[in-house]
Amino acid sequence: MLGSFLTDTGHVRSHNEDAGGIYLNKDRQILAIVADGMGGHSAGDVASALVTASLHKEWEKVGRIGSPEEAEEWLSEQIKIANRDILNYAIEHEECRGMGTTVVAAICASDFITIGHIGDSRGYLSNSHGFKQITEDHSLVNELVRSGQLSKEDAEHHPRKHVLLKALGTEEKVGIDVKTIGWEENNYLLLCSDGLTNKVEDNELHQYIIEEDSIEESCNKLINLANERGGEDNITLAIVQNSPQKKEGE
Repeated sequence: MLGSFLTDTGHVRSHNEDAGGIYLNKDRQILAIVADGMGGHSAGDVASALVTASLHKEWEKVGRIGSPEEAEEWLSEQIKIANRDILNYAIEHEECRGMGTTVVAAICASDFITIGHIGDSRGYLSNSHGFKQITEDHSLVNELVRSGQLSKEDAEHHPRKHVLLKALGTEEKVGIDVKTIGWEENNYLLLCSDGLTNKVEDNELHQYIIEEDSIEESCNKLINLANERGGEDNITLAIVQNSPQKKEGE
């Protein structure tokens, strides 16, 4: 299995409030994370860094995850713990009151992916059937689309597109979406913040992932494309390729 992570401040923002990474457990299974912080000043990057560090620290302690049930339980519990950590930090640091973050995180085993998320950072899967978003945005406009009050086309340019219905670190109890899907050799998982998806269409995401020589090159070219189109937001993505013949770093 191969993984690549890249984040960029973009052309407009003064600092990067996104965080994440590609991390290995003791059995060399991958945990991929993308988090998009919010709250202004330094608070957004604090929240995204906290959830990333919390998941990373616990993942390094884990042995083999052998079943979807085990993966779903671990991911749900650890995201809830991270939510508590963010809330407690905000209580102890007045300047961070009101901060929060999206998170999309995926446990990648050889034959399945377990993905958990809250907010509008997304997960996509590329397989023999094509390219599909496998997360559901927790946003106002997506809820309007789901209820039939807004078309997908209109949603892309809606003035309240960035309004989230829920995020990590904003309430004591959070509703986390967690699910497991199967994947096969040479399938790709993409996790990304809206700094990428607001600038690059789904078909373009797919093209850059499958046509480049490496997932590192795909990451670089997608970041460059989002920046060429304005780069008003931070841009972050993680790509995991199910390539069992190779190990990370080889």
